[in-house]
Amino acid sequence: MENIAFKAMIVTETADKRFVRTVGEKHIEDLPAGEVLIQVRYSSLNYKDALSASGNKGVTRKYPHTPGIDAAGMVAESTTPAFRPGDQVLVTGFDLGMNTSGGFAEYIRVPAAWVVPLPAGLSLRESMICGTAGFTAALSCHKLIESGVTPEQGPVLVTGATGGVGSIGVAILAKAGYEVVAATTKTIEAPYLQQIGAREVISAAETDDQSGRPLLKPRWAGVVDTVGGNILSTAIKTTRYGGTVTCCGNVTSGELHTSIYPFILNGVSLLGIDSVNCPAALRLRLWDKLAGDWKLDHLEAITTELPDLATLDDHIDLILQGKHRGRAIVKISA
Repeated sequence: MENIAFKAMIVTETADKRFVRTVGEKHIEDLPAGEVLIQVRYSSLNYKDALSASGNKGVTRKYPHTPGIDAAGMVAESTTPAFRPGDQVLVTGFDLGMNTSGGFAEYIRVPAAWVVPLPAGLSLRESMICGTAGFTAALSCHKLIESGVTPEQGPVLVTGATGGVGSIGVAILAKAGYEVVAATTKTIEAPYLQQIGAREVISAAETDDQSGRPLLKPRWAGVVDTVGGNILSTAIKTTRYGGTVTCCGNVTSGELHTSIYPFILNGVSLLGIDSVNCPAALRLRLWDKLAGDWKLDHLEAITTELPDLATLDDHIDLILQGKHRGRAIVKISA
């Protein structure tokens, strides 16, 4: 393919260690090696994107850089028979948008192993409403269900419920028949959470025990935790006998302070969720679920659509300040 120019968000580091975001021009030859070149139609905004776009060296080591850990579009060029020009595909996870030029651009080039054929039942736009957040939520729900937690055992708690992972986790669990209790610092958003499936909405303060006791009154059959820190510790201490807690986020803190007692006295299981390097077979299975049995009934209710790359900047700041709700997708090209 000729070395065409295309638009991309470019984050640069200045001499005084500031990070500046602009929409600029890149060329196909600027992209890394890979078997599949994709013309991006939609991307989405995740917390990790906001960190990368703000110069977090724990996410992105070198700048200038184009963030965007999600992308959906059409194959423009492929050197593998697994994908042909014109195929509709999506990419989430792996190294996209971290240290590999990401989806906040009109083109990406990636290894074929990263590419997922767009599942029947989802449009490119819908796949990005899900994106990494939706896939992480699906993986969390899958692990919870596979561990043996059933709707009959009692309520399931979802923390950080107004965020992208939390919102989709609430919706999936409700659709699967669970009684979902949504915890949030934004209790003003209770009508939104009830609309997407929460049976009850509680303040995050109720899930943030400060007593230091190793065990608390059991409340939850299972927990999908998206925030980490002491809220995760409290969730472990308040999970019923034989219950399961999944852990996928660290917005509150990356540290966990707890005791062994919930595990050895109540048989609680703690399952880590890694959506970045999820094996291909499970990845495909969960995308099929998101396009089928778990396709969300309230896709538009959780979605803010940004019309172009230029409108991303303000929303990056909102997500860093914890002021976003649900999912933000961005239209990259027509």
